[in-house]
Amino acid sequence: MRQIPLDTYKPLREVVIENIRDAILSGDFPAGMRLTELQLADEMGVSRTPIREAIRNLEQEGLVVMIPRRGAYVADVSIHDINEVYEIRTALETLAAGLAAERIEDSEIEEMDKYLIATRTYVSRLDYAKIVEMDTAFHDVIYKASRNKRCMNIISTLRQQITSIRERSMPYPGRLDEMLLEHRAIVDAIAQRDVEKAQMAVKTHMENAERTLLRVIEEQHLVPTKKHEP
Repeated sequence: MRQIPLDTYKPLREVVIENIRDAILSGDFPAGMRLTELQLADEMGVSRTPIREAIRNLEQEGLVVMIPRRGAYVADVSIHDINEVYEIRTALETLAAGLAAERIEDSEIEEMDKYLIATRTYVSRLDYAKIVEMDTAFHDVIYKASRNKRCMNIISTLRQQITSIRERSMPYPGRLDEMLLEHRAIVDAIAQRDVEKAQMAVKTHMENAERTLLRVIEEQHLVPTKKHEP
């Protein structure tokens, strides 16, 4: 970020907007990078007020996306998709888990346990393709046990998006171990036929998955790669 000249003839707000916009469009601020008001203000030699105004303006232009409780990020389709997919998926998974806790059969609980054990084996081998396959099958049992075909149909339309997004967070340190614990909590709650506990377990699982993915994206883009000199 270049410093703002004190003798500039343009209003400070416009210059700040142009400065950040240029950084985004040039790739100096890559998609997914978090925009921190204090850091930008320090780099540009201005107060946080014009930075805040610039971010709001750039959000309207579609160059910045605001994520509740997380801040401003350089707009990226994948980030937008993450919010939409996880909003829908969390709602559907929570609904399905509650219904499954009421309607699941013993054989289906055994099936969930089978997939959980298999997932643990593939986690030890870091076989991500198989982990995704087992994870998908695990959640499919919940949808099936909900006995709600419309829920199953809606979630199936998101399957590809969810799979491609989920894969990006799996290699994050500690995430796979957390996932196993979260799946265990889901199985136990559903097996106990505890609706509220099952819903909370699934909600926690979804929130942790989304949080990890956003962390991955932030860390990947926090420090832009230096351009090679021609």
